[in-house]
Amino acid sequence: MYIDGVLEGNINSTKEVNIGKNGHIKGSVVTNRLIVQGFIEGTIDADKVEIKAAGRVSGEIKSAELVIEAKGIFEGNSVIKNDSIS
Repeated sequence: MYIDGVLEGNINSTKEVNIGKNGHIKGSVVTNRLIVQGFIEGTIDADKVEIKAAGRVSGEIKSAELVIEAKGIFEGNSVIKNDSIS
């Protein structure tokens, strides 16, 4: 799924979600893999989150893997998701 516009609401996908440079999401995103080149305000629950150089996230990220490129911006809380806790 590729979003390059404004969306107020929630995204729940089993596929990769890519937020383009003009994308602005207000809400929650639940997916396997998320690539952020635009702006997300809200909560993210994903196995892998990549914030690219032009990307910005404000909110909470719950993920097993978080990658922030140089000049990518993350403001908020990060929680490590680990399914192998015994």
